[in-house]
Amino acid sequence: MVRGLYTSAWGMIANSKKMDTISNNLANVNTNAYKRDEIVFESFPDVLTKRINDTRSKLDPNAVPGNMQLGSDVGEVFTYYKQGSILTTNNRTDLAFKNSDNAFFTVGIPDESGELQEYYTRDGAFTLNAEKQLADKDGNLVLGQNGPITLSSDDFIVEDDGTVIQNGQIVDKLLIKEFADTKTLRKFGSNLVTTTDETEEQEFSGQVKQGALEQSNVNTVKEMVNMISVMRSYEASQKLLQIHDGVLQKTVTEVGAVR
Repeated sequence: MVRGLYTSAWGMIANSKKMDTISNNLANVNTNAYKRDEIVFESFPDVLTKRINDTRSKLDPNAVPGNMQLGSDVGEVFTYYKQGSILTTNNRTDLAFKNSDNAFFTVGIPDESGELQEYYTRDGAFTLNAEKQLADKDGNLVLGQNGPITLSSDDFIVEDDGTVIQNGQIVDKLLIKEFADTKTLRKFGSNLVTTTDETEEQEFSGQVKQGALEQSNVNTVKEMVNMISVMRSYEASQKLLQIHDGVLQKTVTEVGAVR
């Protein structure tokens, strides 16, 4: 009976975490190149039940009746890196990827010692900062093969392979990273991702489109349907919890009462 309380309560906790993820997806539906997250549930390990010293039964007093499960929990948060739709802006500092779900722009964020650490983003809504360096919306420098990209104005051309040309001269080439398996990446916040020890790079197979931005890959209708489903599941677990609590209360106050 107490096990039923724990199972129901843990189901409510798991659904609450899934609701948080869905809410975050909906909140970022208009965030450039945002990648939707999905909660993956997994069951707790089966617990082996065993009959111990059951002398009242003609069966084996130490037999194993079978296994029982104690509900489910959040196994992982899976991120879908499928490319979102491309919106044409005709702004020269806006860049997007075509025909590649695994390619990322590289930005540099200074650490405590001032050294630029590499992070990666699909959000190509770039601007020129006060030093005429290409930067993202948070001021992080967009990196090329030779470091931060410095331009004289926003009148420049970016070719399909990421080569930056201004006044007929090659300024630099975008430091584009394409990863073999996006499941090894981890979100870092502010629409950035970082690599892990399992991350492997591969040759860039897509194209860079100038004057365009990638949109979020969140499907609003699907997320709303998922939200309704999670709410119903949460309410079902809540009702089971109340039923178990009522039975336990009746057992303590009535069945166990001394007459």
